[in-house]
Amino acid sequence: MDLQTHDAAPARTVFGQRKLRPRACVIDVKEHLRTVLEDALENLGFITCECARAGELALVLEVHHPDLVVIGLSIEQAEADEILNLLAGRHYGGHVLLLGPPDSPVTAAVRDLAEQRGLAMLPTLHTPFNDAELVRCVASLLPIAEPPSPPVKVGEAVESGWLELWYQPEIDTRTLALHSAEALARIRHPAWGVVPPAFFIPDDGDPHFRALSEYVIGTAINDWGGFAARQGPMEIAINLPFAYLEDADALTSLCERIPHDPAFEGLIVEVNGTEVVRHLDRLKAIARRLRFHNIAISVDDVGAEWPQLAGLDDFPFVELKVDRKFVAGCSNDVLKRSVCRAILDLAAGYGARTVAEGVETRADFLTVREMGFDKVQGFLFARPSTAKKFARTMLGRPITLPH
Repeated sequence: MDLQTHDAAPARTVFGQRKLRPRACVIDVKEHLRTVLEDALENLGFITCECARAGELALVLEVHHPDLVVIGLSIEQAEADEILNLLAGRHYGGHVLLLGPPDSPVTAAVRDLAEQRGLAMLPTLHTPFNDAELVRCVASLLPIAEPPSPPVKVGEAVESGWLELWYQPEIDTRTLALHSAEALARIRHPAWGVVPPAFFIPDDGDPHFRALSEYVIGTAINDWGGFAARQGPMEIAINLPFAYLEDADALTSLCERIPHDPAFEGLIVEVNGTEVVRHLDRLKAIARRLRFHNIAISVDDVGAEWPQLAGLDDFPFVELKVDRKFVAGCSNDVLKRSVCRAILDLAAGYGARTVAEGVETRADFLTVREMGFDKVQGFLFARPSTAKKFARTMLGRPITLPH
């Protein structure tokens, strides 16, 4: 049976004042259409699953209890009728969303039949559709956008298998080629949905920070193998705290996990600039050791502390990533551009690469490219996404500069 599930079905409950995320099932014979709809719904906070035909829907209703059934009308009308009959026979209490071309007799006929069966219908989503039109159709089902309280416990997330790595591309400013990808930890909580790091990243003293770091390392290296098969050689960047790197056993374990595949171009370990300055001598020694194992340290979120990195006898770090607060809006801000140029000069003196973080507009991209940044990272090119979506949307295809 061609049934794919993209989140475990949680028990019906409420966490604080926050209701569980809504669940949606997408039914269509065209796999690419199911994928597009799932991505769009997941971006809105839905838990999704999919099936291709009416015969698979019964299992979905029993196991996943979807709040929304999306019916793509590339299926035949007889198949749509069977789906509606099944929903009505099961006394389905959720909503139904039809997806089809405007002014289509088939769409109108299926909608009439659904209403005759007493099913709760959302406004028809006409093809082609955009995000705003999808939001308009499902607005009544959207979850409340508020953070979890209290923050999610990392230990529980590790034990429950809620951790995920999402990836955001780093783009070469000159060629627009995909140079590397940064792995970003996320928790997919059964009630709160996708939880950003601000609500779960542990302090160095937390006993679970080691488990989180080990997860990030192992998953990123495994994902690299799949990415390389589609893209060819590329770097993977991960974030690790200084507390992990100063642990001798952890550092040895990290070195031992590096692939010996000749296509592996290296693992980049990003360390926050504030931590680098605070533990500069120790991190310099660690960086010198790691480079013999095809691992390099990148100084992340470089900002006001950049002068403390000047005048060093040696600089064993591979790159400087400029904090988004000095990049976003730099096209219209002389002060931000002056900070960026100072960091660029610092990097040039050490022979280090530079990355502009938080590039969200075409104007900012053109500005950082003109200033001489090597790479850019930001929403202009892509938001962080799951490994599956990153591979599908970013690998093995040309990248163009959005308007």
